[in-house]
Amino acid sequence: MNTTIDTAVIVIFSAFVLGIGMLFARTGRNLKSFFAGGEAVPWFIGGLSLFMSFFSAGTFVAWGSIAYKYGWVAITIQWTMCIGALVTGLYLAPRWKRAGALTAAEFIRERLGLTVQKVYIFIFTLVSVFIKGSVLYPVARLVSSSLNLPLVPCTIGLGIFMIAYTAVGGLWAVMVTDILQFVVLSAAVFILLPLSLDRVGGLTGFTQGVPDDFFNLLNGEYTIGFILAFVFYHIAYIGGNWTFVQRYTSVDSPKSARKVAFLFAGLYLISPIIWMLPPMIYKAINPSLVGLDTENAYLKICQLVLPPGLLGLMLTGMYFSTSASANTALNVVSAVFTNDIYKGLIRPNASDRQLIRVARGSSWVFGLGMIGIALLVPAAGGIVEVVLSISAISGGPLLAPPLWALFSKRLTSRATLWITSIGLFVNLFFKVLSPWLLDYRLSRSWETAVGVGLPLLLLLIYEVWKARQSAAPADEYLSYRLARAQKQDRALLEPDQPEEAQAIRQQNRFGLQVIAGSLVFTSLMLLGLSFLATSGAATTAGIAVVILLAALIPWQASRRVQVLASDPPVPDTPSTLTNV
Repeated sequence: MNTTIDTAVIVIFSAFVLGIGMLFARTGRNLKSFFAGGEAVPWFIGGLSLFMSFFSAGTFVAWGSIAYKYGWVAITIQWTMCIGALVTGLYLAPRWKRAGALTAAEFIRERLGLTVQKVYIFIFTLVSVFIKGSVLYPVARLVSSSLNLPLVPCTIGLGIFMIAYTAVGGLWAVMVTDILQFVVLSAAVFILLPLSLDRVGGLTGFTQGVPDDFFNLLNGEYTIGFILAFVFYHIAYIGGNWTFVQRYTSVDSPKSARKVAFLFAGLYLISPIIWMLPPMIYKAINPSLVGLDTENAYLKICQLVLPPGLLGLMLTGMYFSTSASANTALNVVSAVFTNDIYKGLIRPNASDRQLIRVARGSSWVFGLGMIGIALLVPAAGGIVEVVLSISAISGGPLLAPPLWALFSKRLTSRATLWITSIGLFVNLFFKVLSPWLLDYRLSRSWETAVGVGLPLLLLLIYEVWKARQSAAPADEYLSYRLARAQKQDRALLEPDQPEEAQAIRQQNRFGLQVIAGSLVFTSLMLLGLSFLATSGAATTAGIAVVILLAALIPWQASRRVQVLASDPPVPDTPSTLTNV
């Protein structure tokens, strides 16, 4: 490995991404543009951003560890995300868009009341800081190991950089980075895969060098029960996680929201096979990794086969995939705090300038909390244990009731709080207290099944019980319908604001142009690295040309937005931007 070249690639690319954040520093006029892109984000941008928001270095470290130890089951687990996204696209994403709320927390307040919203904001913020803090750890570990840097300063430095461009640029800065690192990671993996197969002796050498059960759909502790539970978990997570809801509400229509989820599903049908093969191949090359060392399987195969500079590109992609995931959470947590706490409870009459200052300041506060959590991950048993445990404990109780409320006319705020509390208590008991008091620990399958299944069962029982008691909707539902009708009436009576609509169009056009320029930059960097490559030079150059041609897609989309921006504003102009 040529540390100098790899370090230079990381520094140059990082400076470029920070510059992107600075470019968007003045584009957020208000909360709607800062957190939702003016609700006119093109659906394909939202879909790719959603895909990469789900992605992180944890994908390479956690799932890569499972792929190295157990094989194909790591792909099977990730296919549950595809199923969850399909269900979300069919039923949930359009509902979120039609709900008309800027954030999921706003919908919870309108539908289930202020008390439920406060409880959920507290839980969501805590869980988000823990989960996204935990995924910062693996990329810091990868970078520190690869470049021989101390882990703690590396974690702090990467974390601070991660926060900087989110706090400055808002949703568009996050989405541009999402697209950019999607391209970088895809390019790096498409170069890594043939080089890995060549090193192991082709498909024959790979298949003969791994255990007999390596290509089983199920393996180890990842049984059919775990997979089924994970399907339900991912329906709730992809359909109801506040981070992802933002992607459905930032597009122009329910139809576009459905497309966002369907694009995510398509990508997660194909990408797990491509992503997970390298650590599986490394099992045939070096089967001796054990314990937490299996988390380094992806890094080991990268170090073994990638030519100079491309390891730095791979690490950069891993880092920014992590930062994209964490930054999306930061953007949403900050949106919830600014829109639903500061504006909703503390200062309802705050100006747009004050709200943007609070939004950026809260991004820093929550981001520093994530850095603190990342530093504690090794003591908690590693990234796999932390992520799966937090998901099992909080996923069902936190996500299932609001999703149920999208469809149910009978769910009340009191029932929501009881179901959430019971679910959290039971999950925490079996995770924390039961092993200590009773010397009994749930298997990974049962831990996930109870975590997701119990809230759904309680919601179903409540719905049936209320249906037998009375056919009348809950008071909270009637209040919600009245408030929605009043909001729609106000929207019709309010005068059009052509200047704001024009500014939103300009912001979205600018975002597409920045994406195009970023792809050109990435292409040129890959072309330069192809001249330094000791192997895979032709593949690297070919991928660079493909990326250069791909830059035409967002550029052409930006030109179409520009044509509309020059026309006289009409009431439905923002809705038509992504349909032309």
